[in-house]
Amino acid sequence: MSQHHQYDVLVIGSGAAGLSLALNLPESLRIAVLSKGELANGSTYWAQGGVAAVLDESDTTQSHVEDTLVAGGGLCREEAVRFTVENSREAIQWLIDQGVPFTREDGSELFHLTREGGHSHRRIIHAADATGAAIFNTLLERARQHTNIELLEQHVAVDLIGRRRLGESGKRCLGAYVLNRNSGEVDTFAARFVVLATGGAAKVYLYTSNSDGACGDGIAMAWRAGCRVGNLEFNQFHPTCLYHPQAKNFLITEAVRGEGGLLKLPNGERFMPRFDERGELAPRDIVARAIDHEMKRLGIDCVYLDISHKPADFIKSHFPTVYERCLGFGIDITRQPIPVVPAAHYTCGGVLTDQHGRTDMPGLYAIGETSFTGLHGANRLASNSLLECFVYARSAAADILAQLEQIAMPSNLPAWDASQVTDSDEDVIIAHNWDELRRFMWDYVGIVRTNKRLQRAQHRVRLLQSEIDEFYSNYRVSRDLIELRNLALVAELMIESALRRKESRGLHYTLDYPGQLQRAEDTILQPGTYYG
Repeated sequence: MSQHHQYDVLVIGSGAAGLSLALNLPESLRIAVLSKGELANGSTYWAQGGVAAVLDESDTTQSHVEDTLVAGGGLCREEAVRFTVENSREAIQWLIDQGVPFTREDGSELFHLTREGGHSHRRIIHAADATGAAIFNTLLERARQHTNIELLEQHVAVDLIGRRRLGESGKRCLGAYVLNRNSGEVDTFAARFVVLATGGAAKVYLYTSNSDGACGDGIAMAWRAGCRVGNLEFNQFHPTCLYHPQAKNFLITEAVRGEGGLLKLPNGERFMPRFDERGELAPRDIVARAIDHEMKRLGIDCVYLDISHKPADFIKSHFPTVYERCLGFGIDITRQPIPVVPAAHYTCGGVLTDQHGRTDMPGLYAIGETSFTGLHGANRLASNSLLECFVYARSAAADILAQLEQIAMPSNLPAWDASQVTDSDEDVIIAHNWDELRRFMWDYVGIVRTNKRLQRAQHRVRLLQSEIDEFYSNYRVSRDLIELRNLALVAELMIESALRRKESRGLHYTLDYPGQLQRAEDTILQPGTYYG
């Protein structure tokens, strides 16, 4: 039987952004943090490189801002960039205070800082090459120490509940319907504030570095609730994902190139200097397109990332995770180059928010990769993503705290109605549609695009949408069905956004419009004007 729950704050997503927000709220509040599967299944845990921040005396806020603006292809919102960078040191100090074991210089109390593509200084603070795991494990341990924070695994948000959904006037988020996979029922969660911290949508592509849950859930739910989305045409492809049939989605951290790793063709020839004077340290969009170009030009399956010219002890100490993982596949990176290919990695667009993470719907916040703050522009600068999680989680928590006394607990929310649906005996349709969607998105909405490819993708996704909507209306919801429904919607929004951009900028490169327009403008989609 379905249950009704009440919380002061409902956080949908258990990664860096969601946990940080929960930990920045007072212990007097009842907080629920939902995870679709196990708590560690999100993208945070697998982040290798680190967090970008101005921590060294030789570095400056202005330098970090300028690097971000350059990487963003003229499309970053400078006020968002400055806000993020100016709060970077304080965010890192908060993580240190939580107990995150960042790597220090040998025999020193100073933290070791590395450099990544697009950065003019060493400013990436890290925990060896497993920064995400170190941060996540620390924050999770802290959250478990707080009795007011409930960590709920196997809980999949289906849709947001707003006043309009209940037939009431005004616009406010009142909670969410959530599939409890333990009971099989859809429960009702009422909350004074709801926070979307669901990550990105890279699972829309056939090849991705992301975990299986990166399905754009928060973006889709916010859109259906009436929130605007922005810049969804900008999907970052990580240039160096390990190419091996059993590796699935293991990426090779950008820091390998930051510490001198070289990209080579099968014959051992370097190729990046032909594409950019910064070589291997060019921003990710340039490196990914260069690799894609060489693979297509030569008809090869991968290129190679070589750091074997560095001392073996240096490699093992700086990149223990990469070393051990590659060794498990028979690749000794101290002696051999690493086979790599680009893979979908990061969603630069998302739900429109302000400096406090507020969306178009009062009571609803979006933080982390699911949001569009304006920080990343047309291309995310390496390691700015985790920083954005912490800065905006803290800002959103402060905004929620300032409103607490004004907002009452929602009451009389109706239970989920499953009276008109039955159990499905055709789940093969879900698997087939999932596979078709990810394949045509990879083929037609990938690193290099054309109008014809985008139009073909648009036609395909709309046919899929009608099939999915019919299935959703007649059968009980499951995690697979919820994710497919969300992913197809976000794919459609990505395609529409790409069709609207009549230029090549940052991560959006189209053969039909190879030049860049003089004026940079965001692509903003409004529910009700584009999509019904």
